[in-house]
Amino acid sequence: MTQRHWLPQTLLALYAPVWIACAINPLFPSDWLIENVLVFLALPTVLYAWRFQRFSDGACVGMFLFFCLHSLGSHYTYAEVPYDRWWQALTGHTFNSLFGWERNHFDRLVHLAYGLLLTPIFTELIGRVVRVRRAVWMWVVMASFMGLHAMVYELVEWAAAMVVAPELGAAYLGTQGDVWDAHKDMALAVLGNLMALAYMSLRGRLSLTGDDVPPVVSTLGNPARR
Repeated sequence: MTQRHWLPQTLLALYAPVWIACAINPLFPSDWLIENVLVFLALPTVLYAWRFQRFSDGACVGMFLFFCLHSLGSHYTYAEVPYDRWWQALTGHTFNSLFGWERNHFDRLVHLAYGLLLTPIFTELIGRVVRVRRAVWMWVVMASFMGLHAMVYELVEWAAAMVVAPELGAAYLGTQGDVWDAHKDMALAVLGNLMALAYMSLRGRLSLTGDDVPPVVSTLGNPARR
């Protein structure tokens, strides 16, 4: 597990101006506040966990990239990120026209990125407490974990929109008229998770060692071996 001790501090220093810029004059201030509950909870948790466990470079970079995407989405709301206008300004035609899309798909990108970019840090955290005898079970554990908490997140998101700010329901949920929006979001998160697990397996991050315990589990789960 590659670790550069300067990397987390550098990424945090880079993320701070991104977050501040996206916090200035957001399109819907109330929606921005709700969206950033994730940041307010996740970052202190990760910083606290850092005292007990050092995360790999890949986990840190993945988390940084995801939170940058999330900050951008919270500034505009996920349904209003103007990537189409940006692409048109660069190329003369819209990005959606390349694929025949009609809706804003930034939210789909971020749900895919959630599974793809955050699986490394979830794997390292879960590998600290869950011991499996074969790598295939790590796939099962991680895919189940991603599917379960993607579902829980969609339920919490719906409850927050209805209870905290019902007038922001459509903007916050970003369904854009798609009744299957939550289902597609969950599926994309799991797809991203499986893509990340496949990459980690190819890199040997989930390969078996002498006692048939994946390195990510054996090295993180046994303090005596760290």
